[in-house]
Amino acid sequence: MPADSNARVLVYVGTYNEDPEKGIYHFLLDPASGSLEPAGRTPGVPTPFFVRVDAAGRRLYAANALDECDGVGQGAVSAFDIDPSTGSLSFLGRQPSGGTLPCYIDFDREGRFLLTGNYNSGSVAVLPIEAGGLGPAVATVQHEGSSVDEERQEGPHVHCMVLDPSGRWALAADLGTDEVRVYGLTGGGGLRPADPPAASSAPGAGPRHIAFHPRRSVAYVLNELDTTLSVFDWDPEEGRLTERQTVPALPPGFDGHNHAADVKILPSGRFLYTSNRGHDSIAVFAVEEATGCVEIVGHQPAQGSWPWNLGIDPTARCLLAANFESDCVSVFRIDGDSGGLTPTGVRARVPKPVCVTMLHG
Repeated sequence: MPADSNARVLVYVGTYNEDPEKGIYHFLLDPASGSLEPAGRTPGVPTPFFVRVDAAGRRLYAANALDECDGVGQGAVSAFDIDPSTGSLSFLGRQPSGGTLPCYIDFDREGRFLLTGNYNSGSVAVLPIEAGGLGPAVATVQHEGSSVDEERQEGPHVHCMVLDPSGRWALAADLGTDEVRVYGLTGGGGLRPADPPAASSAPGAGPRHIAFHPRRSVAYVLNELDTTLSVFDWDPEEGRLTERQTVPALPPGFDGHNHAADVKILPSGRFLYTSNRGHDSIAVFAVEEATGCVEIVGHQPAQGSWPWNLGIDPTARCLLAANFESDCVSVFRIDGDSGGLTPTGVRARVPKPVCVTMLHG
């Protein structure tokens, strides 16, 4: 069903700082005006680097991006109930993440399992979703390998773990090994390597985040280290990626320092956005209807410094950018016909924001 265009949207913002009292912030977004009204804060959440609301809109999960949590030599994932009237969060508990510095969360289609990737350890894990929160991991896989960048690719570094649209396959972008690894997700939450088990990116590319086209069997992989966007044909029967196109996400002539961060595609599938930390912009790509290939059409200043993750509201009228170094979340109006972004002037104050997730209020 289409999103209610008159409903306000609950927005949750994860933060990346050493003070657990900063925690998770939430706001009410009016997609019609672009206003972002503070609605509350959940303190006492250790480093909620990545936050995600489940499909039912009843729970929020946070990846606690730590190397040790609650006396265990792993990061953790925390679970919260959402109060539907206020958006406030009630802590249910947390479980070890199966590695160190977890930085991403996704779910299986039935809402039975949570998938996470651990950046520092280079591992992936599957945790069961239970009535009281989360259970201990039922599957963990440790990646191995390295690549050409001696500083950033000395070992595996999983930056995301996402489910494909069929619900059968989990894809892990490993920045450290220049691979996107593919796993079959079993009914019990197990992970079975595909054949072949991975698709390779260019040496030194550093795959970071993945988005799927809403209607075509196409996957988009944003590469952090060389700031490129790769387009892959996706075979959901075999679990296989085949590279079709790779294009730069920076304007010609830019020679500064940059780290690409996030990739989001509109529900229409017509336009796609990536964030540039350093150039401090949002790259806008047009998506070819027949093939899913992309063409860059412009760059919009992020209205802040070091734009990390992006969020598109359920009505696809607003895009939000978490500007880490500017301590703010900026709001843009989306032109569905051109893909263009127009700043609304709204810059909500949040200390060290890195991730936004939304649901209707």
